[in-house]
Amino acid sequence: MGMTDAYPPAVSPMNSDLLSDAGAVGTAGPPIGAAAVARGIARLFRRNQIWVASEVALPNGRRADLMGIDSRGGIVIVEIKVSRADLLGDAKWGEYLDHCDRFYWGLCPALDTALASTDAFLPEVTGLIVADAYDAEIIRPAATRPLAAARRKSETQRLAALALRRLNLIQDPPPPDEVY
Repeated sequence: MGMTDAYPPAVSPMNSDLLSDAGAVGTAGPPIGAAAVARGIARLFRRNQIWVASEVALPNGRRADLMGIDSRGGIVIVEIKVSRADLLGDAKWGEYLDHCDRFYWGLCPALDTALASTDAFLPEVTGLIVADAYDAEIIRPAATRPLAAARRKSETQRLAALALRRLNLIQDPPPPDEVY
């Protein structure tokens, strides 16, 4: 999670549970915290033909917790929050809006959704999802703010390259001494 390069690891602490069958024999059980929220949202999105990747580096140096593409080619970003302090202290989230058609807050069930409904969180623009490790529910749909064609192409290509890189590293992990 602390990497500064444009290519996050194939499996990070946050996205490993999206790739595994958590709770299976020999595993530690379902994910907790942000990983649980990410998994629940990924399951909701998957049922709705939105395919996401976690921990996606953006060209502006920020990192989206979840970023994906819907069945119409729309770009979706989700910023996950599991604590009141993290939600209220986040001043960078506005920088994500230039990289997506729809932006959602992803909250754990313990957080009061009213916190993300104040004017500071642009409720007329941003959506709100509440999720646990097993599922999620859209509380407030996000407004669609279409990206310019050039930006959409760039974001789509970046997501495709990231997804293929991660898939390749899962299918054929490099030897420990190989730099990729």
